[in-house]
Amino acid sequence: MPVLTRLIPSPVVVDITRGALDDLAGLLADQRISASGKLAVAISGGSGQALREKLSPVLPGAAWYPVADGTIDSAVKLADDIKGKRYDAVVGLGGGKIIDVAKYAAARVGLPMVSVATNLAHDGLCSPVATLDNDNGRGSYGVPMPIAMVIDLDVVREAPPRFVRSGIGDAISNLSAIADWELSHEVNGEPIDGLAAAMARTAGESVLRHPGTVGDDEFLTVLSEALVLSGIAISISGDTRPSSGACHEISHAFDLLHPKRAASHGEQVGIGAAFAMYLRGAHEQSRLFAEVLRRHELPVLPAEIGFTTDEFVQAVEYAPQTRPGRFTILEHLDLSTDQIRDAYADYAKTISS
Repeated sequence: MPVLTRLIPSPVVVDITRGALDDLAGLLADQRISASGKLAVAISGGSGQALREKLSPVLPGAAWYPVADGTIDSAVKLADDIKGKRYDAVVGLGGGKIIDVAKYAAARVGLPMVSVATNLAHDGLCSPVATLDNDNGRGSYGVPMPIAMVIDLDVVREAPPRFVRSGIGDAISNLSAIADWELSHEVNGEPIDGLAAAMARTAGESVLRHPGTVGDDEFLTVLSEALVLSGIAISISGDTRPSSGACHEISHAFDLLHPKRAASHGEQVGIGAAFAMYLRGAHEQSRLFAEVLRRHELPVLPAEIGFTTDEFVQAVEYAPQTRPGRFTILEHLDLSTDQIRDAYADYAKTISS
């Protein structure tokens, strides 16, 4: 008897609305995630404190745990602090670092995790991956997907605009990542999960083609949905292939080579995606990426995030070392330093013309 269907891992609820946080306790009770309201809520020391004051009255059974940073040490500390206290769930309330710390801590103590995003900086909000800083730089740790995903558009609007726009770069980079996946399939026979690819591609295209801006609720909803879909695509695939290719290798290289100067993740992968599309000969697509990034006030050239041409060339050359075993346009072309420099000069002219 053939297996005719498969189970798709996904949150039991995704709530992307204005005022979503006002009834967080009711949502968790209705979905039988936490009927008692006994929650461990991880928050940042800054913006998280204001949200704590707002939510404490509606979450009377919650315990609040400030998180210092996005390190593996902070995640282990959070897990140790909540261990054995019989919470129903762990809530990550904040940006990507807080959510990733909460994901890891929840996995470590065997509790479900609720992701409550206060900005839209990247697609890790709903993914089965926790990206945490460690002694060797930065590591990606496999964790269960959040059981619930809540995005309050009113709260997102209060986030620094840069942290909202950053997610645009991460979403459209899916299209470059899928092109790399297809290249690896063609050259190496690497299997492609068609459902994961379709979901990630839909997420990227929805943001790339949308005429709105971060000032519109409709666009913020589309961007939020795209980031959630990207996370689910990663879960379906079992790895980050649907949303991570040469674009992310270049970003990882910036992080490793210049840890004190790296820009936001979405800004870096947006530039990486536009350049990677140019390298594979998709010049019109590369130009479209650059136009959309510019329209949303995102960078398209390394100088716009504080890097020289030489530093960008160095990052592209180093990029394949960040993900050994992953095959992208960078590994396929295997360009020399001078060839990367020439390609970048052509790219800069093309997107500026």
